[in-house]
Amino acid sequence: MPDSHLPSVDELLSIAVSALGGSERQGQITMVQSVQRAIDEDEHLAVQAGTGTGKSLAYLVPSIRHAMDSESPVVISTATIALQRQLVDRDLPRLSEALGKELPHEPTFAILKGRRNYLCRYKATAGWPEEDEQDQLFDPREVSATGRMVQRIQEWAEETETGDRDELVPGVSEQAWRQFSVSAQECLGATRCPSGAECFAELARARAGEVDVVVTNHALLAIDAMGDLPVLPEHEVVVVDEAHELVDRVTSVVTGELSEASVLLAVRRVGRLIEQPIADQLMEAGEDLKALLAAAPPGRIDDLPQVLGLTLQLVRDTAWRCVTALGPRNADKDDPDKAGQRKAAFTALDEVHDTAVRMLEAYGHASEADRAEVVWLDAGTDRRPPSLRVAPLTVSGMLRDKLFGERTVVLTSATLALGGTFDALAAQWGLGDGKGWQGIDVGSPFDHPRAGILYVAKHLPQPGRDGLPQQYLDEITELIEAAGGRTLGLFSSMRAAKAATEALRERLDVPLLCQGDDSTMLLVKQFAEDEPTCLFGTLSLWQGVDVPGPALRLVIIDRVPFPRPDDPLTSARQRHVAARGGNGFMAVAANHAALLLAQGAGRLLRAQDDKGVIAVLDPRLATARYSGFLLGSLPPFWRTTDPAIPRAALKRLASEASASS
Repeated sequence: MPDSHLPSVDELLSIAVSALGGSERQGQITMVQSVQRAIDEDEHLAVQAGTGTGKSLAYLVPSIRHAMDSESPVVISTATIALQRQLVDRDLPRLSEALGKELPHEPTFAILKGRRNYLCRYKATAGWPEEDEQDQLFDPREVSATGRMVQRIQEWAEETETGDRDELVPGVSEQAWRQFSVSAQECLGATRCPSGAECFAELARARAGEVDVVVTNHALLAIDAMGDLPVLPEHEVVVVDEAHELVDRVTSVVTGELSEASVLLAVRRVGRLIEQPIADQLMEAGEDLKALLAAAPPGRIDDLPQVLGLTLQLVRDTAWRCVTALGPRNADKDDPDKAGQRKAAFTALDEVHDTAVRMLEAYGHASEADRAEVVWLDAGTDRRPPSLRVAPLTVSGMLRDKLFGERTVVLTSATLALGGTFDALAAQWGLGDGKGWQGIDVGSPFDHPRAGILYVAKHLPQPGRDGLPQQYLDEITELIEAAGGRTLGLFSSMRAAKAATEALRERLDVPLLCQGDDSTMLLVKQFAEDEPTCLFGTLSLWQGVDVPGPALRLVIIDRVPFPRPDDPLTSARQRHVAARGGNGFMAVAANHAALLLAQGAGRLLRAQDDKGVIAVLDPRLATARYSGFLLGSLPPFWRTTDPAIPRAALKRLASEASASS
């Protein structure tokens, strides 16, 4: 039960809002009370809170109160670095100052990242095995650039107080940073490492153990929940912000990869620690794998071909021989240099061996419904060779047992209720049929029917696979001309975004930017600062653009964003659901599309005075049997299929903007 001597969450929220110069909103009050109730009753909670609700404050206030009451930290997990920075640099400092006088002490907070994000003092100064330069393809310009980055890191290492990679500005390549960082599996441990007492990662973890609020990311949250050793300090309550990203981020953490590069890394790491003929066997297995992957077609591998099965067995067995040849894992514990080299070798070998085992075990099930994982061949790129990947068909069981089974979890985002209910995402999280959790929608401060029009171009042809039809380009042109620019174009592929940009630059009199022309951050800044400018792009713009004001009056979505039919993981998940008697299309493809559509539509209204149009060019949003589900996932904009209505509204907004400037 809560401590009666502490102010209530309503009182704390009122104090915080007053100190920060804002005004209380009903959605925020409902959310703060619901989060407090979930904590008190040890019940999971999913909260949909629209843009402008003030949801950060609504979960931080009860989190801080619980941390004071229980003397146990609350963990806040986000999907993006931008939100982490907002919480740590802006929201928490201001909130701590505002509430400090009302609580036993001023609330404290810290950010905690994965070990790879911190400089390893020992690796920076000791004879750790060097990373091989082969993946630079011996391009002298890249070798030189990496050398300059390495020098910058060395200079920074002498002065940094945190060792946090994000504080190194400008940033450095992964190739350079790898020479100064270690994974959790490679780390010697604070007690065995000569630099353990001053280890940046350990110091960050120690700070996190002493504060009221720990800010982290979904990947580290998953590693902590699913790993054998805790990474985060002991805690009873987790708040998952940007919760619509949780399943994808957890899936990424538990996806295994096997390639010639990962095998050769293990060979290099084992180096002179074992007899050469044994290491050579693993190298030969890696060469066999390379030849096989180069010849095989990319995509999902439903049945294990004999030659692939034999190659995976060879990789598995030769990696295990190397592990056995290394001897006891705790050997050389009194010699840190040798212990570091051995730990690095074991880590690389374990990854190769265990991933090969996972891939072999993904086959041989009696039916599709019994299958637990999917294997596919990723074609790679010009700079990255082909690789085999393996991922679970669902992470719901992992989340149910490891995350939700151990603590109280609050999940929040602007888009959680797909088709008007929380059932779809609850199933993906493993929350089951409603026992032990509650879902609430606290609404939005925006008056969607008055502020925005959802226009579906019902008269257009269905989108095809051969690029944008001419009618789509004509429609986009007319809409942008009506709006006087001020348009964010969200496309289902980079190819479509670039094709539209090239075609329309010749037809429009307003500046037109395309994702990839420069860094996304700079493009968004340029778009926001110059009202007539338009910005076209793909996935990261669907979820990452926050441009309030008259610079954004029109959001164009070229097609319903279903996953690609040939996407190995989503197509396998779809088939798996169907094999178990469910509707694979609705459970996977339609949920994916609904989530992205809602995120894309959410770009339009970012401030109280914003107005405009969402234009979806894909007629299926008005005509397909699943259109009701997709529309039920969107905010309640005023809807129309008449092209004259959005054009007239956009012209009116453009003339108002001209009159006021």
